[in-house]
Amino acid sequence: MKTFLQSLALALTVSIVTTATSLAEAKPIGRPNGTVAYRAGIYTTMNGNLSIALDKETGGTVDVRLKNAEGTVLYSQQVSKNESQYRSRLNLSDLPDGTYQVEITNGVETKTHTITLSTQQPAAPGRVLVLN
Repeated sequence: MKTFLQSLALALTVSIVTTATSLAEAKPIGRPNGTVAYRAGIYTTMNGNLSIALDKETGGTVDVRLKNAEGTVLYSQQVSKNESQYRSRLNLSDLPDGTYQVEITNGVETKTHTITLSTQQPAAPGRVLVLN
């Protein structure tokens, strides 16, 4: 009986170790092949340009796009799989007032940042001086 229990315990141990090993070899939960993690920062400069800073893992691509309200792509850049950083400064002064979106995607995850351009109209003076 003692030998039977030892054999049973050994068989269960081998079974558990084999199951744990096969689970460890399974595809890990996370990003699909070819996609990479990235961090992006978008900010405006004093002269009204839009700066985009992107840090990513190598091994996959990341796309950066600027779209208008109708979805037309105004700017597009693909950061290659060998690059780990991307920096760009976009001059938006020629664009008309409106809402725009910056999309950053690795093919699976997409982050969208909304930008609103509006021109301030000069205020009329509160008092008018006329010289005759």
